[in-house]
Amino acid sequence: MNEEIHSYYIEAGKIAARVRNEAVCRIKEDVALLEVAEYAENRIKELGGNIAFPCNISINEIASHYTPEDNLRCFCKGDVVKIDTGVHIEGYIADTASTVEVGTGNHRKLINACEEALEKAIAAIKDNTETKAIGKIIGNTIKKHGFNPVKDLTGHSLEQYRLHAGVTIPNYGSFLSQKIKKDMVFAIEPFATYGKGNIKYGKPHIFAVNGMTRTKEGRQIKDRFGTLPFAKRWVPQIKVGDIKGLRKYFELSEADGEIVAQAEHTVIINENGCEVTTR
Repeated sequence: MNEEIHSYYIEAGKIAARVRNEAVCRIKEDVALLEVAEYAENRIKELGGNIAFPCNISINEIASHYTPEDNLRCFCKGDVVKIDTGVHIEGYIADTASTVEVGTGNHRKLINACEEALEKAIAAIKDNTETKAIGKIIGNTIKKHGFNPVKDLTGHSLEQYRLHAGVTIPNYGSFLSQKIKKDMVFAIEPFATYGKGNIKYGKPHIFAVNGMTRTKEGRQIKDRFGTLPFAKRWVPQIKVGDIKGLRKYFELSEADGEIVAQAEHTVIINENGCEVTTR
């Protein structure tokens, strides 16, 4: 990886970490989800970054891919909130997430299990590691605490303007595996739950251009966002659901309705370990 690209990843990571931490502090009872999401997105731009994807704010059994569309929903006491932010500099992405509990401490063990799994995965990942080996570490750590990993959700490689670049890191010891190589960049993101860890699909709130789109509205979206994800609320004048050639990011929830926690960092792989960009 050349120095310029490395510097873009590092700068994106610094901004993402700062925005994540600031946004977490704004998650309080009776505050609207949209207020926090828009704060995070606007703050990314204020700090000189670009938004890599809409701020995800996924509560309780919702694991990921939820972003608020209006001011109607507010945080409630006892909510377990996953906040996931993405920043890019010239297309080089930082992806990071934290889980916070609103006003209570009933799920601290679940949150801790995710955070420990993430740290152990970071400590083990390096050049020539197999993805299944990292997945086994994540899954075993979560199970050690008495919880289950969410098997349908994975960490993923990052490339310029590609949020999911083809190599996945499972959250359990999968039979399938891919080789991790020096200079690859990954978002590692353990998910833990009280449930069995299966996923069900809900409505899409986030979309991305996925191939050719020949409509005027589709071209407008592609010109504005490229292939990176965007929120329906960002383009209120366009009927997103009517446009062909868009990928839908469906809201993902734990199938049994059980609470989910998440922790996530972006790392750059080197020969003897990795560099975390989003501390």
